[in-house]
Order: sequence, then structure tokens, then C-alpha cells
Amino acid sequence: MSDTTATSVEINDALFCQPHLKEICEDCSFDGREENDAFFGFDPIDREGIEAPSASPNKDGVYQCKKHSSTTCSQCFGWKKQITRSRTAAKKAGKKAGGGSNLY
Repeated sequence: MSDTTATSVEINDALFCQPHLKEICEDCSFDGREENDAFFGFDPIDREGIEAPSASPNKDGVYQCKKHSSTTCSQCFGWKKQITRSRTAAKKAGKKAGGGSNLY
């Protein structure tokens, strides 16, 4: 199960560990994949986590990318596209390792 305690932060509708901005963080015992998959309309599967680019909270406490100073930057915060890529890679890896089985 996932853990979304006080160590999590929301960046443009996706959850990450606060200190490291990772979707999966062993240091923080955090895994936001299930919540992020559900938010973007996916069924949860075992996939690699995504990481936020360099970001920091603005004066209102909302995270913005450092590259474009935007809180809704689709280039830096394109989570659905990144999750889709990660899901595709996980499915391909499962097919190679599992002989075509797609049980996730």
C-alpha cells in the first residue's frame, strides 16, 4: 500500500515525497504511484516511479518548475505523459520476462 503522510507534496496534481520530489522514495518510505495512477485515470500497476524536475514552492506555497517558473508547466510537469511511458515500459518488461503474461 502507499503512504501519503506529511512527507508528501502535490505538484501540479501529482504526489511526490517532499524532500526528494520522487514518486517512489525508499528514504522517505513513500510510494505515490497508486494515487497518481488513479488521479490520471489509470489502473495501478507495478511500474518505475517518476521524478519531478527541479522545483520549489512559490510565495503561495505552490510548487513551480525552476526552468520556466510555472506552477502548471506542461513541459516540466507532464505527469500523464511520463506515467504513460513508465506504464508502457513496465508492460514491455513484463511481456519479455513473463512470456507474454500481462497480469498486473
